[in-house]
Amino acid sequence: MKTPLDKSLILLKEDASMYRDYEVGGCRFRADGLPLLGMLARMDGFTPFLAKGEASPFFHVRYQEQGDVPSGGQVLYSCVGDRMQSVFHATAGGYRLEMEHESGERLCLWTLPGDATVFLRGALTPQMLRFGLWVGYGLMTVCRHRIAIHGSCIVKDGKAFLFLGESGTGKSTHTRLWCEYIPGATLLNDDSPIVVCEEGKVWIYGSPWSGKTPCYRAERFPLCGCVRLSQAPSNSMRRLSALQAYAALHPSCPPMFAYADALYDGISATLGLLLPRIPFYHLACRPDGDAAWLSFRTLCDAAVR
Repeated sequence: MKTPLDKSLILLKEDASMYRDYEVGGCRFRADGLPLLGMLARMDGFTPFLAKGEASPFFHVRYQEQGDVPSGGQVLYSCVGDRMQSVFHATAGGYRLEMEHESGERLCLWTLPGDATVFLRGALTPQMLRFGLWVGYGLMTVCRHRIAIHGSCIVKDGKAFLFLGESGTGKSTHTRLWCEYIPGATLLNDDSPIVVCEEGKVWIYGSPWSGKTPCYRAERFPLCGCVRLSQAPSNSMRRLSALQAYAALHPSCPPMFAYADALYDGISATLGLLLPRIPFYHLACRPDGDAAWLSFRTLCDAAVR
């Protein structure tokens, strides 16, 4: 008996176009090639972002089995985590990301100057492909006032609030407490929502990248407040100055982009539009319902002013 996955792959093979369009953060991209399409059909998170109708994509993601891969270049950033090593390079007018799992499987992602395409070659494992697409999306959209922010985003009464902090500081716990204690509060994304400055406003979108929490909502809401969290023996919350707000948000931007001038210029331009429009706070808190109520009352009071 054929499973739903088998049937979806058969449909892909019968589709002469051999592509699928996705829309994330209000930006449409096109995935080309059966290996890539097959893996995206298997993975959690991407199906809700399948685009409707016909339109020109802003960029392509293409699995390419042949041809040259840019070599050499300057190492800008490297990291090890989740049993995988990643090395990010600047090449001649483009970028290359090399990923290697401890199992020995490798996936390479690269871009070329003047070409709005993210190329992939290697093992399309869910972990490496998900991370590679997150990087590729950022490379192609950072110039369009879009940033995937490391944070947990909650929605209440049509307004979104973003909680920031280093891993382990309690972002997910705090938004879970909102859902538990604040009637009508729902989670939009728990790891990498997309912050977008457009139409003279600041919006936040759900994304296919939600960490360990399977929350994949293809929706957008006005961003009405940001909060940097820290753990403390008691709950307190204060408004941040413009400089403090920049220091609170900057560490949650994609770290590897800080080492390439063109990418960092895009981040800086977006932060310059965002910071004057959004109130920022610091919340020192315990992991309890009182902390959720404190941040809820403070943020909602600011949102109605």
